[in-house]
Amino acid sequence: MADARVPVWLDCDPGHDDTFAILLAAYHPAIRILGLSTVFGNASLEKTTLNACSILTAIGKAHDIPVYIGASQALFRPPMHAPTDIHGESGLDGTDLLPKPLVPANTSIPAIDAAAAALKAEKPGTAWVVATGSFTNAAALFLEYPELVGHIKGLSLMGGAIGGGFTPAVLGNVDGVPRIGNWSQFAEFNVLADPEAAASIFSNKPLAAKTTLIPLDVTHLVLTTSEVRDLLLYGRDGEKTGTGKTTLRVMLVELLMFFAKTYSDVFGITEGPPLHDPLAVAAVLTGVGEQHEIPFADFDTSAGPGLNHRERYDVTIVTEGSYEDAKNGARTGQVVACLLPPGEEGVRIPRNLDIPLFWKVLEECVSRADAANASISAPLDT
Repeated sequence: MADARVPVWLDCDPGHDDTFAILLAAYHPAIRILGLSTVFGNASLEKTTLNACSILTAIGKAHDIPVYIGASQALFRPPMHAPTDIHGESGLDGTDLLPKPLVPANTSIPAIDAAAAALKAEKPGTAWVVATGSFTNAAALFLEYPELVGHIKGLSLMGGAIGGGFTPAVLGNVDGVPRIGNWSQFAEFNVLADPEAAASIFSNKPLAAKTTLIPLDVTHLVLTTSEVRDLLLYGRDGEKTGTGKTTLRVMLVELLMFFAKTYSDVFGITEGPPLHDPLAVAAVLTGVGEQHEIPFADFDTSAGPGLNHRERYDVTIVTEGSYEDAKNGARTGQVVACLLPPGEEGVRIPRNLDIPLFWKVLEECVSRADAANASISAPLDT
């Protein structure tokens, strides 16, 4: 019988929120990970690769999901790494429970070649590429293998910010100045890290028509509040007695607590940090059926009845300027999204999703990881 799960190649730069993207992709019953590639971003490539291998060990998937090493810097720019006041020195600070990797990254083949081979082995129109770090590897993949554009089903990206009331999300405030982006006033980190890579993707019209962009405007709707952290720590049926806690759950919540403090200190978002990257994974479930889908709204849900048509966008990226220019107020890395007439094909940029269902599904994936990995899921003493 044919495997009906969605085949996914995951490209990431772990990263606190990438941890949950990996876990969701690894344990969602409707997703099959083909492989994982690493890229610079939240930390150096060496650190993000180590973190990816460590996360897979922690969730019991070290022997099941191969890791390949991708780009250490942007297509045409020097490497840009997230400041340590967001993800820490390692890119994944906040817990002592991350294990040493059981399986190192595969160095026998470059990441984009491994991705191309895995994607081509899938039936046309079925596989997704998900990128939750800088878009460098994703852009290089389609530049090197343009035939993949017609072969894949979709490309899901976490990155960018729209602003202008695109959603009711609070996007942050630095030094008293409201901002659209999270690295500069106008730019989100993943896009700014390699704006030319982003521009390459969105200027490729056939690829853009298969692309879903999950911007900060959506991810900042999905905050890991104290209630969410309790859900992940104790489970849906758990009580705050410690009996439901496991090493894995404690590790995950410790990572979230570190992320929560940095988001509060840097951006003034005190309810809890947004969990950006898993949403790009959840987006590949669109159309898989009610049993497994996490619905996203491709329209302005505040516009009232009768206006719920499918929205698509023409997206351009501001590439002029340096990283330093962006820090000083330039619009380098800004995403400019223009709504297309109804029926025209373009980039999908959802405005909302079923947030309670997302948290329910994520907790179920944590439970599956616990059940599958006895060594890491032993209950902790209170």
